[in-house]
Amino acid sequence: MLFDLPDHDTLYQALLARDDRYDGQAYVCVASTGVFCRLTCPARKPLPENCTFRATIAECIEAGFRPCRRCHPLQAAAGADPTIAALLKALDERPGLRWSEGDVVRMGYDPSTVRRSFKRQFGMTFLEMARQRRLREGFETLALGGKVIAAQHEAGFDSPSAFRAAFARILGCAPGALRQDGLLRASWIGTPLGDMIAVASESHLHLLEFIERKALPAELRKLREATKGGIGIGRTRVTEQAAAELRAFFEGRAPEFTTPLFQAGSAFSQAVWDELRRIPAGGNRSYAEIARRIGRPSAIRAVARANGANQIALMVPCHRVIGADGSLTGYGGGLWRKQRLLEIERQYVADAGADLREPRRSAGG
Repeated sequence: MLFDLPDHDTLYQALLARDDRYDGQAYVCVASTGVFCRLTCPARKPLPENCTFRATIAECIEAGFRPCRRCHPLQAAAGADPTIAALLKALDERPGLRWSEGDVVRMGYDPSTVRRSFKRQFGMTFLEMARQRRLREGFETLALGGKVIAAQHEAGFDSPSAFRAAFARILGCAPGALRQDGLLRASWIGTPLGDMIAVASESHLHLLEFIERKALPAELRKLREATKGGIGIGRTRVTEQAAAELRAFFEGRAPEFTTPLFQAGSAFSQAVWDELRRIPAGGNRSYAEIARRIGRPSAIRAVARANGANQIALMVPCHRVIGADGSLTGYGGGLWRKQRLLEIERQYVADAGADLREPRRSAGG
């Protein structure tokens, strides 16, 4: 994970220098292209704000990134194992095929051996890798306003039921359950730290989560059940505002968010979430500190539960809560992502300090 790797600036300099010391130890995911690369990739270098560094190929693929066609990050493992090489070549030739163990057997390979080999090299099985590739295509079609049947075909699913089941494993509902005329609308927002799901009405943002968060399906189901008319697909003016503010945040232009938010919860949870929003960018709090600030010093565990129940990431900054000993503690979006968010926000503080130290110029320049 990222917090075991050098910091972002060090890895970005290694990317610029094509430093082979990190080959196989770190990969760069590029938000502007949707691909992940080796740090030695010969392609034109992306801007630093579009780069996220991950320690494993599995993390890159699970975050929705495709392997680069220039540096071929999967090929190192392929070169060491002819079986992996053959299956990756077959996947590139037939990316839309709904691969099964039967297909693996027909190619002359033992499924259990293939599972172990891919799990060892990539952190995921061959079938999981193929499924991720297909689902990404389907999600992108839906995000652009395409019909469910078009998304199904783009994802390479011959069976509508199989596509619905795969979709439901990620989002907690079949694609048809996302109505076109819902009062709330779900959309995809890309960020340098991975894709996010946003759910908003015309007046408020109700949910903002990274797509691989394990609690996301349950959160969407609960939101759908509480909303008359269900959840639709598409953007609202609030979604557009949220996307613009997220872009400004990651580009280093603005650490604050003004998107109107709506979160259903108890008075206690609301107090915790309000206190989270008072933590400045670059700052942090422990659960105990938050409990004291809301006047409930003994309710540390309840504060932790409310923090974990927050379903508007970044804008209600639960990532700014750390352990009393300074450790990162848990984060639904992944500890590597929490570490990167805190690094981004520390840079805001550093930049503000530099501005204060800059000598004033005379009016004449």
